[in-house]
Amino acid sequence: MAKRERIRLERHEGDRNRMEEQHALVVWFDTSGLASPDDCQGMLERIVNLAYTGVVLYPANVATMAQAIPSRMLKVFHAEKLEDLARLAGLPQNGKDVVIASHDVQLLEQASQRGFATCYRAYVDDGNSLHASIAEGCQHAYMMVRFRDPTNIPLELVIATLQATRTVLIKEISTPTDVDDAIVTLGVMEVGAEGVMFSPRSHEVLSDFVSRLGRLDRTATKLEVATIVRSVPIGMGYRSCIDTTTLFSPTEGILVGSTSQGGILCCPEVFFLPYMELRPFRVNAGAVHSYVYNFGNRTDYMSELRAGSPLMLVDRSGATRRGSVGRMKTEVRPLRLIESEFKSGERINVIMQDDWHVRIFSDDAKPLNITELKAGHKVLGHIAEPGRHVGIKVDEHIIET
Repeated sequence: MAKRERIRLERHEGDRNRMEEQHALVVWFDTSGLASPDDCQGMLERIVNLAYTGVVLYPANVATMAQAIPSRMLKVFHAEKLEDLARLAGLPQNGKDVVIASHDVQLLEQASQRGFATCYRAYVDDGNSLHASIAEGCQHAYMMVRFRDPTNIPLELVIATLQATRTVLIKEISTPTDVDDAIVTLGVMEVGAEGVMFSPRSHEVLSDFVSRLGRLDRTATKLEVATIVRSVPIGMGYRSCIDTTTLFSPTEGILVGSTSQGGILCCPEVFFLPYMELRPFRVNAGAVHSYVYNFGNRTDYMSELRAGSPLMLVDRSGATRRGSVGRMKTEVRPLRLIESEFKSGERINVIMQDDWHVRIFSDDAKPLNITELKAGHKVLGHIAEPGRHVGIKVDEHIIET
């Protein structure tokens, strides 16, 4: 299991350690410079209902801000001196679900002795400060780090070093409009930091960030075995190859289907073919009308995908990771209709290029050449609730054939 998917948050109450496993990213909002919820221009009301998991409070605003933070979110209290801890007495939940953050190591030691989880805040501007920050940060439940320079090399070193620890790594995004930095941070070295502190001060930037954050979802997709019931040529039509900006493993593919009821796991060009070189970045994915299944229970029409479009790569186990379209290659080719049925009786189909070198995954994740498919062959697929509007799941009665 990836580290992000086993984040363990050590909580307080004396000798009680409550370890919480969660799949969500850690996203904090910094209230520095804000005196009360009224200063946020409605931002705080949105943040507590979006993907944010914690709010950083300060001695100057904890009394006015804390009441607006729901109990499901962490209250991260930044303390500069030991006397600041006295301000926590009035917090809701009597101090539960509170993390103490500070640059001061001695202060954090005192907070830990009082039963609080701690977050070491570090600033890195050279090699010495980098290594010192890592050495101290791994002693705490959280490490929040701000970098002077725009390169991601120091972040990569911190990620690599902390991977074997329980410390949750959070990068502080210095510029409240830099959505790109926040999103890239979560994908560095494919694993990324566990979280970011990104604190936009405009609704437009917040909306952009939350929208792009949703595409980073790495939750699993349920795959089931389906049985081929029909495989027949249907004549000429347009099909697309999806060339990605990543390299597929031999057990990864993309889910494609003709209807919103589900899709088949289509094989990338990672297996030997006698007449062409391997193209491990490519999936010969299907006809242009097809749905490509994506994160957030969304779909995209094949014809809508462009360079830069996000993609969901799915492994034989159902594990997913994020990819991007590098190029769409659409041409007229002979097409084949492949229809399959799940154990539940649900039927789905996919239309692909009718050629021997085009493949889908068998139930044991081996490549099946589609021109050799016969009724009774077992394949991997995904069942979805039908009904889509602009790719988003909607609750409606719909029949697709």
